[in-house]
Amino acid sequence: MFNLEELKQSPVAVLGGGAVGKTVAADCVLGGNRVHICDIEPFAQKSLAGLEKTGITLTGNSKNKYGFRRFGKAHFDLVTNDVAEAVKDCKIVIVAVPSIAHAAFFDRLVPCLEDGMIIHIIPDNYGSLKLRKRMRELSCTKKVIVGGWSSAPYGTRVETEGGVMTSDCWLVYRAITLRGAALPTKDQQEFLESSKALGCFDSVTQGDGYTSGNTVMDIGFSNVNPVLHCPGTLLGVGVMENWGRIFGGNDKYTYSIYSHAYCESIAEVQYAFYQEEVALAEKMGVGIQYFPKKNFLSRTSILGPEYMGDDCIVPFDEQWPTGYGTGPFTIKNRYITEDVPVGCHIYHELGKKYGVPTPVIDSMITLGSVMTGQDYYKSGLTLDDLGIGELDGEQLLTYLNEGILA
Repeated sequence: MFNLEELKQSPVAVLGGGAVGKTVAADCVLGGNRVHICDIEPFAQKSLAGLEKTGITLTGNSKNKYGFRRFGKAHFDLVTNDVAEAVKDCKIVIVAVPSIAHAAFFDRLVPCLEDGMIIHIIPDNYGSLKLRKRMRELSCTKKVIVGGWSSAPYGTRVETEGGVMTSDCWLVYRAITLRGAALPTKDQQEFLESSKALGCFDSVTQGDGYTSGNTVMDIGFSNVNPVLHCPGTLLGVGVMENWGRIFGGNDKYTYSIYSHAYCESIAEVQYAFYQEEVALAEKMGVGIQYFPKKNFLSRTSILGPEYMGDDCIVPFDEQWPTGYGTGPFTIKNRYITEDVPVGCHIYHELGKKYGVPTPVIDSMITLGSVMTGQDYYKSGLTLDDLGIGELDGEQLLTYLNEGILA
């Protein structure tokens, strides 16, 4: 078992220069960690520009049930576009990038892994499975702990002005609980406990705490993004595309899927989507976070319990003032371009493999493909991409729990 105080004293590497990466890195600094932040080219030229001089300032609302607040300016011990340089001497590495960027980061990370490292993938989005697969492909036998979380510790956006990134990250809310798991689950307790060494988890640690997922596949199922984003964006696309034209004045960037798209009918689709996930998880025996239907029938939907507890219900006849246009502002947003080919398509493939119908989820793939001009049935993430395509049900559970591939 690791020494928690030793982990706290060690520098933390944060890989990712987007909203989550920057906010996680800044929050860790403000919580007492020494942080190395890294992005890779060609993104680093823009995402890390001026960061050594400006640092990152956390601002916003930071809504949460227990009133946890932390704002301020954070400066980093190291700002780099070199993954090897970033993770050197770090005992904890946080990967905070979209699923589409996992492969590029893992290609650089695996050769730098050292015995005893703990890798946190935020959000996991099947990244733990992809990282273990890449380790096998590169014959990496380092003894590391790998795990992921169902969501990020906050809703956050990088402020921009005239298309230029500022050094400010604007928080909409802070999570008071998150669901995590390790691959394999025999490493789970150490993985979950190591989160207490990270400042970015303080609102969770000082809130309701983490919950332990059944497996990392459970964490994939418990990611709220596909069930929240896909029906809301696709079925609310008319409002979104007309916002700033005939709705909402002249500023399209005041649009919020929560305030302006969610309604009773979309909630029914979200709940049906979720029920298909539940059926898959039950058939596979891998677990999923439970949500009662009442949480879907709310303007905050199943995001509300993450930062305000299970009783958070905002009726549809009330506004949900975020103080910020949460978007999305175009159909070619990660709410579709990531959540359909990753989340929805993995459910689709698992449904075929395990004989569980997924008609609502499949409809999201079909509509998303038509609206974006992409064929997500062909380009979507596959079970083979996760390294589990050839495993039967029993073999998969053995791998998830013991790390043993038959």
